[in-house]
Amino acid sequence: MEAVAVTQWWAGRRVLLTGHTGFKGAWLTLWLERLGASVTGLALPPEDPAGAFSALGPWPALESHLVDLRDGPGVAGVIAAADPEVILHLGAQALVRRSYADPAGTWAVNVVGTANVLEAARALPSLRSAVVVTSDKVYANLGDGRPFTEDDRLGGHDPYSSSKAAAELATASWRRSYFDDLGVGVATARAGNVIGGGDRGEDRLLPDLWRALESGATVRLRYPQATRPWQFVLEPLHGYLLLAEALATGDKAVPRAVNFGPGLAGCVPVGAIVDRAISLWGGGHWEQEPAQQPHEAHLLHLDASLATSTLGWRPQLDVDTAVEWTVEWWRAAAAGDDLRKLAESQIDAYEDLVRS
Repeated sequence: MEAVAVTQWWAGRRVLLTGHTGFKGAWLTLWLERLGASVTGLALPPEDPAGAFSALGPWPALESHLVDLRDGPGVAGVIAAADPEVILHLGAQALVRRSYADPAGTWAVNVVGTANVLEAARALPSLRSAVVVTSDKVYANLGDGRPFTEDDRLGGHDPYSSSKAAAELATASWRRSYFDDLGVGVATARAGNVIGGGDRGEDRLLPDLWRALESGATVRLRYPQATRPWQFVLEPLHGYLLLAEALATGDKAVPRAVNFGPGLAGCVPVGAIVDRAISLWGGGHWEQEPAQQPHEAHLLHLDASLATSTLGWRPQLDVDTAVEWTVEWWRAAAAGDDLRKLAESQIDAYEDLVRS
């Protein structure tokens, strides 16, 4: 199946996007804006003033609401007033190490927050589809090296991973109990490790490296040999948009859980990603963190063939290009360049690849 581009179906659509102030959420807000969608955002304030949301602004067309996902009445009020046709639920506590420090808070945001969104959504008169974004870490990882398919058992060792697996169960429950009868398409999306400009999250590989390069420090890697499925931020966002549009058509063949990840060539060790970024930047050093670290899976690999066969989605950027586009942002940020203009040029280039 040939790759499918995002269409003008989105023009004029009312979209409710949670997590719009985050890294992926800001990029998705920009893409939706360019497609002509009417976006209502629901999220906490951005954690880092130098992150993607601030860098890609201002947002004259965005209706932004700063609401905690755990605030059920607040979430319901924003969603009811927006009356969206599409919900893209990206809001989450997405950091593994933070989940060890605050497991109950992580579960509250990721599970109760998801339930709050779904519960508010089932009262909407205009809703046609909803995509709940979880993680590649929702699977019970036995470390056998086999790529995960959508039918594999859910699990999760750490509080973050298990909370995302629980969000999958909650979404399936609301779908079967309510949305199927309402004719609303609801699915989950499971993406790999996402990189790109504007990510300033704590305890995340390339943001940690960028901060170290800015300050001249040596970055410390927890697990340099751990292998992850690396992809540029536009790759999964393309998948979310295709999935939401397909669900809105009412096609029963659209899967209700979809992996979006690179091929085997995109699954490389943490240390190799850092080496590539340092080489592109022109300097920097890393060393392995000597202290014992909380458990993290050593190997993650997603089978995204279902997304290709049903949605026409496939990766467009190899891992070297994904790192290159990320470092391009770092250079532009250091030079004080227009980062929104850079992001738009990367979206244009990505869309050209999909259409070619």
